[in-house]
Amino acid sequence: MGQAIVQVDAFTHQPFAGNPAAVCLLPAPQSDEWLQNVAREMNLSETAFLLVQEDGFNLRWFTPAAEVPLCGHATLASAHVLWSEGHMPPDREIRFHSKSGLLTANRRGDWIELNFPVQPMRPVSPPEELLAALGIMQPEAVQHRTRQNESDYLIELTTEAEVRQLQPDFTRLRALPTRGVIVTSAGQDYDFVSRYFAPGVGIDEDPVTGYAHCCLAPYWQARLGKSEFLAYQASARGGVVKVRCEGDRVLLGGQAVTVLRGELV
Repeated sequence: MGQAIVQVDAFTHQPFAGNPAAVCLLPAPQSDEWLQNVAREMNLSETAFLLVQEDGFNLRWFTPAAEVPLCGHATLASAHVLWSEGHMPPDREIRFHSKSGLLTANRRGDWIELNFPVQPMRPVSPPEELLAALGIMQPEAVQHRTRQNESDYLIELTTEAEVRQLQPDFTRLRALPTRGVIVTSAGQDYDFVSRYFAPGVGIDEDPVTGYAHCCLAPYWQARLGKSEFLAYQASARGGVVKVRCEGDRVLLGGQAVTVLRGELV
């Protein structure tokens, strides 16, 4: 028998929407090279690898190009697989040990709720080359609505239509000294919408990004003066995220559906 692997669409209730992730529950540790090769072979934005430990699971995430320290949709997919494939009782909290510390998952009816760390960002002036790569022609409009942390930029645009219609130059984005960029605006049917671009780690546009909502949550909490949100990531596939701020933690709610079960031979 080979190594089982499951593909899940996360932050959606229907197949072929949301963000696809592969989930591999390891019977024993594997080398980093093997993990990266599997992620490259799967060619999804993230492949999650789980290894049982005493009080939960060690969890690591790999894009086709690199390991990342935090990933929301592949964690959601991992929790879905552990419950739906019978590895964990449906009423049991799942504890994930990761490079971003302890993460937990709990079932909330048809939804899964993840407990993640806030990713704070500081105000910055947007670099001209970043705005040019995004095709933003009016720098003054985003001058006071740009944030940055050690990995990414966040830029608030004026309207949802601007977010949806944005057509970045990925070659230029890839050359910038940043992992990715989140663009966002207030929404019409949702509290806020967003998109996430990370060509530097092999993902031109991520369909639905849990990590980005750990940045967006405190930003929109300050902007809107409330702590609970219904958010939408406006990629081609699209996905809905329930967001709740609790101090230095963000609770992310999403749904997930299995689309493929396979075996690495």
